Amino acid sequence: MEVGRLPLSASQRGKLISAGYTTLASLSRLSPSHLARDLKVPEAEAYEILRVASLGSGLEQPDKHSALVNGGQTAWEILNEEKLSPRITTSCADLDYILGGGINCKEVTEIGGVPGIGKTQLGTQLAVNVQRPIGYGGLGGKAVYIDTEGSFMVERALQIAEASVVNMSCNSELTRKESEASQVERHPTDILEKIYYFRICTSTEQIALINYLDQFISEHKDVVDEPWEKVVIFNQVTTKCTEGSFQLSLALGDSWSHSCTNRIILYWNGDERNAYIDK
Repeated sequence: MEVGRLPLSASQRGKLISAGYTTLASLSRLSPSHLARDLKVPEAEAYEILRVASLGSGLEQPDKHSALVNGGQTAWEILNEEKLSPRITTSCADLDYILGGGINCKEVTEIGGVPGIGKTQLGTQLAVNVQRPIGYGGLGGKAVYIDTEGSFMVERALQIAEASVVNMSCNSELTRKESEASQVERHPTDILEKIYYFRICTSTEQIALINYLDQFISEHKDVVDEPWEKVVIFNQVTTKCTEGSFQLSLALGDSWSHSCTNRIILYWNGDERNAYIDK
């Protein structure tokens, strides 16, 4: 398939052809940063071009059953999709490392640990970080924060937002590239306006909210971009009896553990916080 048939703007198609990228094959092994340099466009725009190109093979031979049957991708296509998929930084280099670069798209990530280990802090951090531009370790998106404990503190969220603004400002090169596009995200109060908070006190309220989320998202279409959506769940620990001994285990049991894609356990090692992948 030629790039001229991709659903891109005329300007983007022209830049691709001028740079020598005339077919999908010529784009298949490029990184967003490489393409951004060649086309002289922001890395976020280069990523979107590659994402559209990666879906291009599905546009070549439309089939009447394509709406009913999903899949049919090659392992190579899946690998490229994962490589191009942006991740949300946790603002902790070691935690990002064990997660393969951060919280991944199209996955459910569960993070559990004892009280006081930093789960609420991490949840608030992610609600702020998802709003950062792609080049800063975010998605330029928004967050829905569902609180079942009442532990969310808006004052702390403001502090994290302010620190995030300072951190982004330190990256002068990317600041110059995307100064106009990301100007709003550089104001802490605007970051807070993009966190939608729900306080849940009972299981009945939780079920009602889950049923309401579809309507909420349809009314706020800019909250969820389907290819980039992520779900992060924070879980408490409970005591589990195994072979006559008691040990700490994440709540909701073994059956629930199969529902998430990734499971991270936070724990204390002396005075240090540590983490390991349980799944």
